[in-house]
Amino acid sequence: MPPFMVNAAVIDSRRKFMAMAIEKSREGVGRGQTPFGACIVKGGEAVSCAHNRVWETTDITAHAEVVAIREACAKLETVDLRGCTIYSSTEPCPMCFSAIHWAGIGEIVFGASIADAARFGFRELEISNDKMLELGGANVAVVGGVMATEAVEVFEDWSRRNDRRSY
Repeated sequence: MPPFMVNAAVIDSRRKFMAMAIEKSREGVGRGQTPFGACIVKGGEAVSCAHNRVWETTDITAHAEVVAIREACAKLETVDLRGCTIYSSTEPCPMCFSAIHWAGIGEIVFGASIADAARFGFRELEISNDKMLELGGANVAVVGGVMATEAVEVFEDWSRRNDRRSY
């Protein structure tokens, strides 16, 4: 198969797990958190799914990806998440990208972009995952734009809430 072609089973799998990450972001918004969700998958099974918990924990590092990594490491009893894929409702920020690198996760699949998050008031560093790969030489595949419209809809829903808080 040519490298630019992806088979239907891969597309279906990506949509399934991205939908789980987006649902976690919706759940977080419902709990007064920000619109970010992540799901870590190994061997075709979800190991952990989490939403952002920054305000809940008053921990600025409690981004969805970091929380999902912590939960996956605890569940698998290891800090080595090689063989895993992380699905993130939004392109991981540089901190989360670094955590993904340190955990050895081999693939990042994301929906909305860092620029999308910035449009809704988040002070994301404008360093894309592609730029992080270029600068850092991480050994991780990055697939962006999977269900991006659905991921941005969660930002739109969040932006209409009277209790919304960004950081």
